[in-house]
Amino acid sequence: MTDPALASLLAVDPAAPVPDAVHALAAPENRHLLDYVREDPFGAHVFPGDIEGYDPERFLDDLDTQLSTTAPIHLWAYIPTCSYRCRFCQYPVVIVKGPQETVDRRAAQWVDWNIREARLWLRRLPHLATAPVGEFNVFGGTPSLLPADQIRRLLDFYRENFAFGPGTTVRFEGDPTTFTPEKLELLAELGCGKLSSGVQSFDDHVLRLSGREHTAAACTDFIRRAKATGFERVSVDLMYGLLDQTVDSVRRDLETVLEHEPTAVVCTKLHLRDFADTRTGVSGVRPAAWQLPEYRARLASRGHRWPTLGEQYQMREILTTGLREAGWTEHPTMYFARPGAGPEKWKSLMADQERQRPEVAIGLGGSSSCHRSEAMTDVDWRRYGDAVRAGRIPLDSATGFTPRARETRAVTMALSTLRPLREDVHRRRFPGSSLFAPGRREGFDSLRRRGLVETDEAAGTVTLTPVGETLVEAIINTELTARPDT
Repeated sequence: MTDPALASLLAVDPAAPVPDAVHALAAPENRHLLDYVREDPFGAHVFPGDIEGYDPERFLDDLDTQLSTTAPIHLWAYIPTCSYRCRFCQYPVVIVKGPQETVDRRAAQWVDWNIREARLWLRRLPHLATAPVGEFNVFGGTPSLLPADQIRRLLDFYRENFAFGPGTTVRFEGDPTTFTPEKLELLAELGCGKLSSGVQSFDDHVLRLSGREHTAAACTDFIRRAKATGFERVSVDLMYGLLDQTVDSVRRDLETVLEHEPTAVVCTKLHLRDFADTRTGVSGVRPAAWQLPEYRARLASRGHRWPTLGEQYQMREILTTGLREAGWTEHPTMYFARPGAGPEKWKSLMADQERQRPEVAIGLGGSSSCHRSEAMTDVDWRRYGDAVRAGRIPLDSATGFTPRARETRAVTMALSTLRPLREDVHRRRFPGSSLFAPGRREGFDSLRRRGLVETDEAAGTVTLTPVGETLVEAIINTELTARPDT
């Protein structure tokens, strides 16, 4: 009987090298990794707890306790408005379209709700207002759809009510076509130093099939204008594994990035399994169009083609190798920074082994966390609005971490940064424990025998190999979270 996963993995573009990750995934001892990456290689964005049914009020108490002694935190304001829905998108977004007056009114409502929710958090958590903010990220959706007066109102509110300081960076996300010259000037005036835009591809055919309503030229125009305006960091997102995408198309994407030199590029593989199944992201109430089997079958009947798994790893290898050869650094997995730019601050605040600060996400579908627990904000906009109007923080669920799970979470988050795990840092965080405790050593030894990590107990380090870096998300989510630590 043909093995569909293995057949897809071994079907590669003969004109491109076969990546080491393909050989590793084809090995029988890595079958569980192959099963994972077949549909769920998106990333480890959420690190769920192991105590289900945790009281959200208890999470808020845990968070406030850590805020009382924390170093800089990562703060989100989530504005879910979009003018259209991409065919791969499963995030909790709200479509806002029609006459400009209607768009402006609905956009203003979401700023109202976000500010009202933020006030509820400030009232409930005494230490939130004074916790230093390392990075403030206005995320979406497409918050750049907001009219100028609403952008100003939102940013002014957060600056006036949270502990922004000289070290705080402000990051704003949006569609490349909505970052007009006027919006760019406004954001620069309001102290925004970083921009992030979901380019996804520089291939117009791939963009159209994905449901993106912008062109490749609009993407390069955005990069050029943002750099000319003087933003400290201009980041673009690229995806691979998209419908009708080819290895050559991704190679051209790489060439475009190197030609136009944004500050950073985030490369992710198309994710079609529901985020809720594995808690690797936050999914909304509606599936993505491409998740529907009948929709996918209709596309195939019209002659469209999804890249094989082997081709997708060739695409990843082209991006990874090309960027590294040009001097770009990867930190964390699939987040690349131009030479001298350094890692994404918000990710390093959350995931670096010596940091792992709290994350507070305000808005529909936000994911907030601290050392003891994490919580998800409601993703249904009607329930969310009802809660905010009723004066309740709209948390939908929370999970807690047992002491063992806290330690595992710390290790897996740090591993996702692709930096060596350090025994001295681990012992400071977890006195009396060790990276090389029997259960964890067994896991690392298994990974070492399969060529996925290198361990040096004398130096006190655990380091991913190059192929281990490629497969780190699968390693985290299939092995390390399931193994006992002691």
